[in-house]
Amino acid sequence: MAVKIRLQRHGKKNFAFYHIVVADTRAPRDGRFIEQLGSYNPNTNPATIVLKADRALAWLNVGAQTSLVVRRILSYEGVLLRKHLQGGVAKGALTQEQADQKFNAWKAERDAKIEAKKAGLSKEAAEKAKTAEAAEAKVNEARAEAIAKRKAEAEEAAKAAAEAAAAEKAAQEAAAAAEANAAEAPAENTEA
Repeated sequence: MAVKIRLQRHGKKNFAFYHIVVADTRAPRDGRFIEQLGSYNPNTNPATIVLKADRALAWLNVGAQTSLVVRRILSYEGVLLRKHLQGGVAKGALTQEQADQKFNAWKAERDAKIEAKKAGLSKEAAEKAKTAEAAEAKVNEARAEAIAKRKAEAEEAAKAAAEAAAAEKAAQEAAAAAEANAAEAPAENTEA
């Protein structure tokens, strides 16, 4: 029986996550498996990987093959490095302590890179939020200026309308007074 370590798709359309499983090569992709080794979620940044590294190493040591993506994941998690170092210990090229020291140094360096990436992502998100807030404040200021300008124009228009109404009323009163004077003047002329 040929055994393969591969991904098993779960989740929904356009939002998949995967289980890392050991399965017979003849089994369907999402079908029966022998053992589940972990999970891989590419939807997060950085991708979330949960893996039983010792079990994956045990399956590699007994001859299980990997798919391309799982090979990358195992390399990223250090399983392939540990297998390589175990081969060196078995051949007598280095001791177990040296192999553990090399693996721990590699793991510390990898963890530092991951933390730097996370810090960079959070810093970038904070900068984006700050620039978005500044842009929003600028837009709000422009809107406030436009509203104030419209309000001032409306007040000026109302003032001009009030002045025009007052002038029209004064003109009507003057016309009425002129008519009254005109009406009185002919009446005086007829009496004389």
